[in-house]
Amino acid sequence: MRTLLTRDPDEAAAVLRRGGLCVLPTETVYGLAALAYDADAVRRVFEAKGRPSDNPLIVHLGEAAEADEVAHVTALGGDLLRAFAPGPLTVVLPARPGLPPAVTAGLGTVAVRVPLAPLARAVLRSTGPLVAPSANRSGRPSPTTWAAAAEDLDGRVDAILQGPPTTVGLESTVVDATGDVPLVLRPGAVTLDALEAQFPASRAVAAEAEQTRRSPGTRHRHYAPRAQVHLVAPGDASPSGDAAWIGLSPPPSGYALATVCPDVEAYARQLFDAFRRADAAQLSRIDAEAVPEVGLGVAVMDRLRRAAAG
Repeated sequence: MRTLLTRDPDEAAAVLRRGGLCVLPTETVYGLAALAYDADAVRRVFEAKGRPSDNPLIVHLGEAAEADEVAHVTALGGDLLRAFAPGPLTVVLPARPGLPPAVTAGLGTVAVRVPLAPLARAVLRSTGPLVAPSANRSGRPSPTTWAAAAEDLDGRVDAILQGPPTTVGLESTVVDATGDVPLVLRPGAVTLDALEAQFPASRAVAAEAEQTRRSPGTRHRHYAPRAQVHLVAPGDASPSGDAAWIGLSPPPSGYALATVCPDVEAYARQLFDAFRRADAAQLSRIDAEAVPEVGLGVAVMDRLRRAAAG
């Protein structure tokens, strides 16, 4: 298959309306999009990514008001969408009938999000609801540039919409809103502190809890480069010509690659790109500095632990 490269959101939307697969830029990571109600196109998303069938998809919407088309919007879900959409927050709600079973993984719930990125929203205005998991082969680091998506999916998808690098760099926060209390199933850029500021009863769910099945990105190997990731403190750095470093602190000299981030936001934004650059250099190890688990640091540590486990 020849993959079309385009900078035109109208051209990307036309590919999707024909039942094709198109990589789209969002503010979190690049996503692999297909029409949410096209069962064949959704099936092709799973095939292109090599994605396990029990991993649900996020339905992306152009406007928060469209959530009622795909979900029974609870009072809490409506409040969350009004507070944080558009933006990097995904809300899990009871699903309406009609979506292909693969979208919900048969769970009876559906995850919905309104992306902030202008190009994604331009496409969504033309297509209606889209599924759009991260545009990478399953288990690999999520792509934060269109070129990274092309590394994994060129020849496996119909088109790639070429946009700017993502501004967040980590996948969205996923919150279960099927009850009365916001439950964070996957941490992301919308932090627990930000949720608690408007919804004081918000709490995080343990990674091994049954509820996390309702969220993408929590049950299977994720975010892992080919290089082995080691979580380290600055004093435990082990420079090597076969290793890369990423963290907030300057490492000792001797690493083949070093990414030093000025703050946790930059760490989040650059993490997956640093993983991919280490793989491109065929390095065998990545030393990743641990950060305090406060604010966005919770999401960074979640991704680092999953990558290290991989």
